[in-house]
Amino acid sequence: MTQDRPVTLAVIIGAHGVTGEVRLKVFAGDLDAHKAFNDGALTLKSLRPGNNGAIARFTQVTDRNAAEAMRGTELTVPRSSLPPLGEGEYYHVDLLGLPAISSSGEALGKVVAIDNYGAGDVIEIERPTGKRFMLPMKPDAVPEWDAERLVVNDDFVE
Repeated sequence: MTQDRPVTLAVIIGAHGVTGEVRLKVFAGDLDAHKAFNDGALTLKSLRPGNNGAIARFTQVTDRNAAEAMRGTELTVPRSSLPPLGEGEYYHVDLLGLPAISSSGEALGKVVAIDNYGAGDVIEIERPTGKRFMLPMKPDAVPEWDAERLVVNDDFVE
């Protein structure tokens, strides 16, 4: 895995007020642990909870027009700036794009999405034919993975 690969922690979904604050949809629990985003192009000045995410102020955004123009901007940091992982933990960015193989060695395709519907992460694998299937990211379904591949238990292969 590339340690400098950009990881999206939030996306700007609109302006908030007239002084340049923006509304964020946040994908990370520790957004305020980072002060610079997008290779230093945005500097976080303040962050507070909002109705559906967070309200942020960036040094470079000073009025509503500038804030509105930022709509859709992803806030990224280098993968290397994220905290180290414990045993069995992973960042979604590390799994996306990984080739998937069955425990019996069959090439299945690649990981194209990771969702969470409330009971844990669900991995979506796209076969070379374009057909997709989903499975839980649990040890009985995915007994192992690393930076090179994700292994799927044969019982979970569709």
